[in-house]
Amino acid sequence: MAPCASCFLLVVMFSASCKAITSSDQMCTEKEANKTYNCENLGLTEVPDTLPNTTEFLEFGFNFLPTVENTTFSRLIDLIFLDLTRCQINWVHEDTFQNHHQLNTIVLTGNPLIFMAETSLNGPKLLKHLFLTQTGISNLGFIPMHNLENLESLHLGSNYISSIKFPENFPIQNLKVLDFQNNVIHYLSSEDMNTLKQATNLSLNFNGNDIKDIEPGAFHSKIFQSLKFGGSLNLSVILKGLQNTTTKSLWLGSYEDTDDQDLTSDMFDGLCEMSVESINLQKHYISDLSSATFRCFTQLQELDLTAHHLRELPPGIQGMKALKKLVLNVNRFDELCQIHAASFPSLTDLSIKGNMKKLDFGAGCLEKLENLQKLDLSHSDIEASDCCNLQLKNLRHLQYLNLSYNEPLTLQSQAFKECPRLEGLDLAFTRLHMKGPQSPFQNLHLLQVLNLSYCHLDTSNQHLLEGLEGLRHLNLQGNHFQDGSISKTSLLQTLSSLEILILSSCDLLSIDKQAFQSLGKMNHVDLSYNSLTGNSIDALSHLRGIYLNMAANNIHIIPSPLLLTLSQQNTINLSHNPLDCTCLNIHFITWYKENLQKFEGSEETVCANPPTLRGVKLSDVKLYCGITAVGIFFLVVFLFLVTVLLIFFIKFLLRWKYQHI
Repeated sequence: MAPCASCFLLVVMFSASCKAITSSDQMCTEKEANKTYNCENLGLTEVPDTLPNTTEFLEFGFNFLPTVENTTFSRLIDLIFLDLTRCQINWVHEDTFQNHHQLNTIVLTGNPLIFMAETSLNGPKLLKHLFLTQTGISNLGFIPMHNLENLESLHLGSNYISSIKFPENFPIQNLKVLDFQNNVIHYLSSEDMNTLKQATNLSLNFNGNDIKDIEPGAFHSKIFQSLKFGGSLNLSVILKGLQNTTTKSLWLGSYEDTDDQDLTSDMFDGLCEMSVESINLQKHYISDLSSATFRCFTQLQELDLTAHHLRELPPGIQGMKALKKLVLNVNRFDELCQIHAASFPSLTDLSIKGNMKKLDFGAGCLEKLENLQKLDLSHSDIEASDCCNLQLKNLRHLQYLNLSYNEPLTLQSQAFKECPRLEGLDLAFTRLHMKGPQSPFQNLHLLQVLNLSYCHLDTSNQHLLEGLEGLRHLNLQGNHFQDGSISKTSLLQTLSSLEILILSSCDLLSIDKQAFQSLGKMNHVDLSYNSLTGNSIDALSHLRGIYLNMAANNIHIIPSPLLLTLSQQNTINLSHNPLDCTCLNIHFITWYKENLQKFEGSEETVCANPPTLRGVKLSDVKLYCGITAVGIFFLVVFLFLVTVLLIFFIKFLLRWKYQHI
């Protein structure tokens, strides 16, 4: 009975009291101290007093500001970027921004503007970007002309504009981007286009407008950075109207929510009268496709034929020696050889992503593309039992290869011997089988990025990653290690140059203290979504200044000796762990609150124990782990009783001694 009473007494004496300190005030989110703040969707009707005067970037959208005046933001004179998206603004008064000399960007998207004073944009000395998207504008004369001399981009999409004719003397000489997408523009006249003649290398966006006609000569001798006519129902009108035009990029594609358009080869005759480097024709269908279809494509450097229902490119295409990039995504090829790669001898970039049928990798289908540097064959159900030298024959200059999201591949020893200059290799979500224990990557001495996530690797093969002495980024997400542990002799030991390591969702239970000892250059380690405990942090003790993600593990308590390891790192994520918020973890909790600047995901870094604090943010917990007042009282009583018992015991011993003399 006495021992139980003593234990109870000690528990009472040293019991901890705890509470959570929270705030119910709605506050703007600080992204960068004293500079960048997000105040979106807080129901605000004015600038909060808590916002510092030094604020430079302010996201203030989805609040309520029917009227914007020169006093609304007058205190924030250092503003560079101001986003007022969907603030129900109707009126923008005179000299609203007169004190904001540094203001560079104003976003008024989604406001039902009724009135903008002629001097409403006065003040900023270098106003470069103005967003008036979805504001109900129907006439370009509505836009204030004062103080727009330095404007570089003007966004007017999703309005009711029918004519692009700007008022006389509208300052467009520095415009680089002019966006008219999703308006009601049906006709482009020479007079309209002449108002843009002062702008050079302009990117002009007419996507989503049903252009029915273009006056002949409207675009004559004009030079653009890019032209976009996506969604136009009559491409022959567009191409005919663009005669004698020069543009680097021409976008003529359609959209997912519209029906594919049937085209004929003669519609592209207008390209012969243009100078174009890049053209996008996605989601169309050429009914009479033949080698003659491409006779006006000979100057192109980039061609995008995504979702063209292509089963084969016609053989015998002539004159495409300038083409550097070819995109054939989401088509219906049966085998890779059906693209007739020899027609495009100068290709450096080829993408056949998301093929709608199982794609046969073939043998030597691309061997004529000896200049190819980038090849994307992902999401195409490719399957190969002896990969990949025969399939990639003669691709000596290939630098990036994507074979992710395909059917199982069996990799031979030195599977990429034909591609010794590979710098990036993506095999994610493709089940890999190895022929023998040797590394299939052993000749890839220049490889820097390797994605092997969810490849069902045999991670017990210590030779799997040999030969990758230059590798800097390795993703092993979703692969499993024997017994849920990374040993000191794991397959990672040869990767001395590694900087980024991703081991999330690998069902890890533990990491040997020496497992990462040879990886001294790492600066980013992702161990999230495993079942690691706090002791696993010890494996990182030799690293400094890294980004460490241990979110969603099984960390309850972090022992005090490991706090030194954490203090050496730049950024740490411990969110979604079942953290203990009792006095057993007091040293970590105290250190955490003193180093909040190191942590990301603080909103989700919460207590799991005790039940009274479950779900409370770690930063809001306050623990008292000393002796409480009640404990002091019982301690005094306990010491008094011990003293009395000691006195009686001594008296008993003395009496016994005298009785036996």
